[in-house]
Amino acid sequence: MDGERLFCDTALAERIERAEARFVAACSAAARVRLGDDLGFTRPLAGGVASFAEADSPFNKVAGLGFAGLPEDLDEVEEAFAELGAPVQVELCHLADPAVGTFLTARGYRLESYENVLGRRLGGPVEAADGEVRLCREDELESWLAAIAGASMVTDTEGLPSHEDFTPEIIVNALRDMAGVRRYTAERNGEFAGGASFRVTDGIAQFAGAATMPAHRRHGVQTALLRTRLAAATAAGCDVAIVTTLPGSKSQQNAQRQGFDLLYARAILVKGTSATSSSGADSRQAS
Repeated sequence: MDGERLFCDTALAERIERAEARFVAACSAAARVRLGDDLGFTRPLAGGVASFAEADSPFNKVAGLGFAGLPEDLDEVEEAFAELGAPVQVELCHLADPAVGTFLTARGYRLESYENVLGRRLGGPVEAADGEVRLCREDELESWLAAIAGASMVTDTEGLPSHEDFTPEIIVNALRDMAGVRRYTAERNGEFAGGASFRVTDGIAQFAGAATMPAHRRHGVQTALLRTRLAAATAAGCDVAIVTTLPGSKSQQNAQRQGFDLLYARAILVKGTSATSSSGADSRQAS
């Protein structure tokens, strides 16, 4: 890393939010293929996307709003979620047009939580990772999914708690549905210690699906996984890496120690019954 801090203007925020919307849409589509039904949906909405993957999925949300005007056709989206018995959860970047927040709160959306988006400029050398990190093999995918889901259920006590909650089954489904990701395994003392993923979207490396087994926490596992993904993302030609964390969490601290800057926060706005998925469980984001 060349030491240059990553400044996030509205153009970069829009680029990241567009990538997020594409990721959500791809994961939602993968869920429908897995389920073999057409109950879910992905709909374009004011430059973003409205998605329903399956009951209680973390991909049931509206992402990417705030950079292409007001979501004037939100009525149809709200009806679609209501028909499936789900609340509407909007993740709104704080660099988005403030008029969108006003529009949503006037319709009864309530602020429920926040999440942080951190980023790091890529292109320079990355310090080699300590410990053993390798790509997850196809023949160990099922055990990888189960282990990461189990580790995600044991959350750290630092930082703000998640407003959402997953079952292990939903976490496994969400991890499986992450379209186009590279999955990594970290080992320590000959044991599975943790795993993580990343996806490339329009030159942005989206870090996601990370968790460390409780017995191996505070031993540099996530640091090794971060460094490995940074090197791989650089080799893939990405110019920016991003990770989403709960505010004040150990994941945020780990990312900042590896040169990530806090770019912006997303406000979680909900209308209807509270969501039951969990971004805090790291099925989608975290370091």
